[in-house]
Amino acid sequence: MAPLRSAHRRLGNRTHRAAMLLIAIVAGIGVLPGVAMAAPAGGGQQLNAADMTLLNGVRLAGLWEMPAGQMAAEKGQSAKVREIGAGIASEHQKLDQLVVDAANKLGATIPSEPTAEQKGWLAEMQKASGARFDQIFVTRLRVAHGKIFPVIGAVRASTRDATVRKLCDDSNGFVMHHMQMLESTGLVRWPELPPAALPAPGDDGLLAAAAANAGPQVGVSSTVVWLVFLAALGTGGIATYRMLRRS
Repeated sequence: MAPLRSAHRRLGNRTHRAAMLLIAIVAGIGVLPGVAMAAPAGGGQQLNAADMTLLNGVRLAGLWEMPAGQMAAEKGQSAKVREIGAGIASEHQKLDQLVVDAANKLGATIPSEPTAEQKGWLAEMQKASGARFDQIFVTRLRVAHGKIFPVIGAVRASTRDATVRKLCDDSNGFVMHHMQMLESTGLVRWPELPPAALPAPGDDGLLAAAAANAGPQVGVSSTVVWLVFLAALGTGGIATYRMLRRS
């Protein structure tokens, strides 16, 4: 025969369960509305994959091209390379501050250190000297600027966010100037530059661009969060009522 439990103990257990459920509901009231109202800065505009590609690309460029420029200013063989290295390092400091400010305004997380590949380029430059250093510096930076340049244009043409558009405008000026400076050294090996990655002709290219622009969104729909919250609140309220009634 199962041991008997006092009515007081059973009532205490039910009351305890009811209290715990009420605490959970109150916690939901305190947390979920805050999540529902959370939205990226800059007028509530959500960032898509293309916007984040720009922010990350500009940030990564500065993280390795600033030290590369400083290295060129110190160990470049020609006076031209030393001058250009100092100029690129200085301008990337300004551009880096712009992308950091934009990311902070938008609530976006951006890289804090170069990629493994970029670190490899810096190590390559560190080991080189003389004319070989000058050639590596110009080649690496010219190719890198050529890769980010079309990304800036594509994002500028399609982004919905005013902060991202402004960053595109600023970045475009810096990158264009850097390419011109690097080309003025006469060390750019034009036949070795990678070919342009052009979009597919016709509607397919437009559809691909639209798909990229409507990529993964950052943020949660406030409507969905509120519906989930209200459903949980209603279910919890009914369960609490039944438990208290039984007690």
